[in-house]
Amino acid sequence: MKVIYPKVKSDSESRIYIEFYENNKRYRLFNGSKINSEIHPNSYPVSERMEMGNLLASEVYQFLVSGLTLEQLKVSNLIKPNMTDKDYLTVALNNKLEENYTKKYKYMLEFIFNKLILQLKESPIQSSHIELTLNTYKSESSYNTYRLRLCSLINEARKIGMTSNPMQGIKSKRANAQMHKPFDNINEILTSIKEYNKQLYLCCLMTYGCLLRPHREIRELNLEGLFRRP
Repeated sequence: MKVIYPKVKSDSESRIYIEFYENNKRYRLFNGSKINSEIHPNSYPVSERMEMGNLLASEVYQFLVSGLTLEQLKVSNLIKPNMTDKDYLTVALNNKLEENYTKKYKYMLEFIFNKLILQLKESPIQSSHIELTLNTYKSESSYNTYRLRLCSLINEARKIGMTSNPMQGIKSKRANAQMHKPFDNINEILTSIKEYNKQLYLCCLMTYGCLLRPHREIRELNLEGLFRRP
C-alpha cells in the first residue's frame, strides 16, 4: 500500500497539526502522543511551531510506513514502529500480566516466555523455536499446558501487530490411554489410608460408597452439604 507523506497545516489559532489518511480515514494530530512520540509543536513559540510540525510529520510518516495503525497503538503504549517479534512478544506478555489472571497463570506465562526468548534471541520467530521450547517437556500434560500458554502469548502479539504465526502446525500431544485396573484388596487399602489420614479415609469411603467424583464432588463437600435434606 502506497503511503502518502503527511501534510503540516495550521488552524485559525496558529495551532499546527498533521493531517494524513490511514485505511481511508482522515486523521489530525496536534501532537505525537498517539504514535508514542514526544513532539508537541504547539508547546513552542508560534515562530517555531512549523519547524516542529515538520519533525512530527516525519515521525508520522515513519510510523505509517512501518505498517502499524493507530488502532493497534490503542492496545498498548509500548508499541513502537519497526518492532521485532521479540518486542511484540514482550508487549504481549506485559499486557497479559496486567489482566486479572491468577498468580500461577502469570508465573507460567513469564516462565515459558523466558524459555522461548532464549531460543528466539533476535531472529524472527518461527515454528522451530516453538518446537524447541516445547520439546523439553516429555510429559504430554506439561507439553499441552505450555503450548496453550504460548498460544495465548502469540495470539496477543498478533493482535497488536506481529505478522508471523509460528503456532500454525504445532498440535497438542495426545496422551497414551491407560487401562485402570480395579483393586482386589479394598479393605487393606482403606485401612492403610485410615492410618495415614482419617479425613482422607472418610473421603475415600464416600467416593467408594456413594460413587462421588474425588476431584469435584468430594473436594467441595462441607458440613452444610452433608446434612442438607433433599
